[in-house]
Amino acid sequence: MNDTNRQIVLAQIPQEKLAESHFELRRGDVPSPGEGEVLLRTRYISLDAANRAWMQGATYRSALSAGQVMAGGALAEVVESRAGHLAPGDLVFADTGWQDYAVLRAGRLAKLPSTQPVSHLLSVYGIAGLTAYFGLLKCGGPRAGETVVVSAAGGSVGSLVGQIAKIKGCRTIGIAGGAAKCALLTTELGFDGAVDYKAGDTRRALRAACPDGINVYFDNVGGDVLEACLFNMAEHGRIACCGAVSQYDGTAPAHGAKRRSGPHRHPPSDPDRVRGDGFRRRTRSGAGRPEVVGRKRRPEGARGYFRRPREPAARPRRPSRGRQCGQAHGEGGLKEVAAKRITGA
Repeated sequence: MNDTNRQIVLAQIPQEKLAESHFELRRGDVPSPGEGEVLLRTRYISLDAANRAWMQGATYRSALSAGQVMAGGALAEVVESRAGHLAPGDLVFADTGWQDYAVLRAGRLAKLPSTQPVSHLLSVYGIAGLTAYFGLLKCGGPRAGETVVVSAAGGSVGSLVGQIAKIKGCRTIGIAGGAAKCALLTTELGFDGAVDYKAGDTRRALRAACPDGINVYFDNVGGDVLEACLFNMAEHGRIACCGAVSQYDGTAPAHGAKRRSGPHRHPPSDPDRVRGDGFRRRTRSGAGRPEVVGRKRRPEGARGYFRRPREPAARPRRPSRGRQCGQAHGEGGLKEVAAKRITGA
């Protein structure tokens, strides 16, 4: 074990495009675990679009600030343990941040199963795989024969969404930027079609690719692509609101990343015909676990798309109507359950 802990620190909060100059490398001592804690060595760091959103304000986690170790999830190996259920050599998924070593409470960590290549624990069996699986199946609810459209289809989440939709018997259309990415979708990943949003009129291209409309749209990007999909939704269509990557790398909105582009900002011509579900990642037992946080239709008396009528100030706020994704599976074995269902094992 090295005596030095390399750390990538967020030196300043970016106001425009993210650049290497916003980070700096620091070196410190390797920390020591206390009672009930473990010392982890980072093996692989998950680089996600959400990392950029955290720099713009609070999301499902606190906003980042200048001078702190850049936040991020990682596949890590236990080096030293002062907890009974973990031993040196065990692999866990943990919010270590961008650094070689981190000390964390062991109670929120769980040993991961052995698989090869080990990087699959961070991708298809990790946050990307769980987000794709629960976001599509629990929020989108695709049925065999329906048309599923996914944006950022060449990314870590989108590529898995498309493949899961195909396994479920759906016609799958991917939206990506550039001819090379679109070719990858149809030739290697099994998509039925691809739309290049850089090639011209995305709304018209989607109408041609989905003549009967879009039954399920898995949104990773927001912005103009989201708007194009909204105007091509079929009756009783469903939207899984996962991300808004087209909005992340620039000036932060006035009220933080939570105010980024969403369906309520882009109402279709008939706002009563579709349903939108938002979901977020939870971190329990060492795994990122998506959770539905709002199932919204336009209720009677609402002014805006996907907005609920405001309650009088004196009345207590009612709990969310959203249901927890995957709650029936319990905390243990969530990855294995998802993997078996995807593969049909």
